[in-house]
Amino acid sequence: MPAPQAGPVAQDKPAPQAGPATPGRPSAQGEPIAPAGPGKQSNVVHEVAFVRDGNVFVTRGGVERQLTRNGTAARPRWAPDGRRIAYLAGNRLWVMNADGSDQRRISGYASGGADWSPDGKWLAFAAPGCTGGPAVYRIEVPATPQPATKPEVLFPAECKGQPLPADKPVPARGTLAERIAVDDAVSWAPDGKRIAFRGGRCESIYDACLTVGTVAGAKEQAVAVFGGGGQTDGFAAVPAWRPDGTRLTWTAQGTSSLSLVEFTTAGGKKRTLGVPGDRELSYLTTRIAFLTGERDGRSWIFQLDPEQNTRVPLGKGSQPDPRPLKR
Repeated sequence: MPAPQAGPVAQDKPAPQAGPATPGRPSAQGEPIAPAGPGKQSNVVHEVAFVRDGNVFVTRGGVERQLTRNGTAARPRWAPDGRRIAYLAGNRLWVMNADGSDQRRISGYASGGADWSPDGKWLAFAAPGCTGGPAVYRIEVPATPQPATKPEVLFPAECKGQPLPADKPVPARGTLAERIAVDDAVSWAPDGKRIAFRGGRCESIYDACLTVGTVAGAKEQAVAVFGGGGQTDGFAAVPAWRPDGTRLTWTAQGTSSLSLVEFTTAGGKKRTLGVPGDRELSYLTTRIAFLTGERDGRSWIFQLDPEQNTRVPLGKGSQPDPRPLKR
């Protein structure tokens, strides 16, 4: 079945719009994200970009900086060199410097959360495609403030060479699970050769699916399918690659609540991470990941050891994206 037009990003309730962000200013909203306690999980110096009340924050060692103030931000993603952050604002793709300065819109089309190519030259994102469902595009992002190039289609192959269709943004409605079900965030593999995304050709057979596409040749492989052909109803969305490229994790819903599924790319084995209700995982290393969970009725960020499947609550927020820092 064809997927709906590129959907809105599932996010917490946005705060009222305010003035421009002050780079480096400590947060005054809620509890700061605390560093994890001593042990194997805290051995890597890192910082985390995340969302709280519809704004992008960055935390390092428990010190927060609020980078945006428009109340509609979502899906922050660090550039490989840590100098820039891609994010959504009003379902449009934006890029800013790591300190919150030089906020500029990259695409005027409603899109899902983007991800950087490993060389930092491109951003991949999903937006409405020529087939009526979401397509995956890439756009070159100059390092200096200048207009970005026009996006080009990567998937599906039949849409290559065609421009983006007319923009038809979809407002955020429904439950959290319903919003995540149409969340078109993509994830670029560490080898630069593959991109994981919601939908693909498999949606001509199934009601929902998740695909790994090979950039060269636009080949597609469905790694999770739901509905149709006797499959269980549900969805898989918001994929994330492990840094070594051997695992892919996504947020899923089948017969129960939201959960995190980790997929071994070589053998196709699957296992559940975290606890029921966890979502939006992003890896720092093979032994450290961050995710969104629930605590006291609010979205919280947790740090997870995927091997032991143990998690530590850090603070209020969602959609975490960590990056290691050089000592």
